[in-house]
Amino acid sequence: MSGTTPADVVCLGESMVTFLPSRPGRLADVPSFDRGIGGAESNVACALAAAGHRAAWVSRVGADGFGDHLVAAIAAYGVDTSFVRRDPSRPTGIYFRTATDRATDVHEVAYYRAGSAASAMSPSTVPCDGLPAGRILHLSGITAALSADCLALLHELTAPRAERPLISFDVNHRPGLWRGGSPAVLLELARRADVVFVGEDEAEEAWGVVGAAAIREALPEPGVVVVKRGADGVTVFSREPGFRSGPTASHAGGADEVTHVPALRVDVVAPVGAGDAFAAGFLSATLRGLPVRDRARHGHLMAAAVLTVPGDLTAPPARAHADRLAALDDDAWGRLRLGPGWTGDDTEVRTT
Repeated sequence: MSGTTPADVVCLGESMVTFLPSRPGRLADVPSFDRGIGGAESNVACALAAAGHRAAWVSRVGADGFGDHLVAAIAAYGVDTSFVRRDPSRPTGIYFRTATDRATDVHEVAYYRAGSAASAMSPSTVPCDGLPAGRILHLSGITAALSADCLALLHELTAPRAERPLISFDVNHRPGLWRGGSPAVLLELARRADVVFVGEDEAEEAWGVVGAAAIREALPEPGVVVVKRGADGVTVFSREPGFRSGPTASHAGGADEVTHVPALRVDVVAPVGAGDAFAAGFLSATLRGLPVRDRARHGHLMAAAVLTVPGDLTAPPARAHADRLAALDDDAWGRLRLGPGWTGDDTEVRTT
């Protein structure tokens, strides 16, 4: 995809070089690390590109070797990186993490992103009229936590304006990034979006809001709110059937369609990257105009693809394969069990 071809989805946010442990254990005890890439928004772009969509990633990286690696690795998935800018005075961010689940107390992450090139994103360095054209603009709360300039940029990008693309916002609350700041601003940003992804756990931690219905009450404006409930699946509140042109209008007050879609049973290899993959699957199905249930099922399937491999990114299931699984009746969906290798089109999927 060239920089002049309209994208299906434009993803804006920081990506970093990730150092993954060679074995489980505390960071103090792990002897070596393998290099990878990590970034919520670039993960979504890579997954969408691998699924056959036109995806663009917008960000800033340092004029350094880590920046070279990020741009090359993300472009290798088929993502348009022509709108990534180099910063000669700030470095590309990096981080180290343990192999354990992010939700556990033993999980450790060491970020080295303060003063990074991406933290200098602002309305002046990333102007709205300089973004690539796209049907969807995907953002996340991680960007809001990086700096005051980044927060100002998200305020500008989510402001109502003529011909605004559909705004997708993943809350992605990371407590370690909000030291000295308030995650309450994430609620304000989410209310300005059209599609919102938020976990029950993060809504309670960031805003003190408990339960899917209360989350919807706190987010009355977005047309679609996807509440992620862990092993219980997702609950989707929707009253916006498609894409709009023109200024964004509030959808508060209309009757919701409430759709609950159970999670799949997955033989997990590595519990990382599932949230970004779910968002990619949901947006992919949204672009295709599929019904809400199938959007959520495609989200679950894309997440299962990532959960059954060691890294944050992997090739998604072939579209026809995923469509067959998403079309199963409720009983057959509930009996699926997915393990490593399930994404192959000729692979027999297990049921229980």
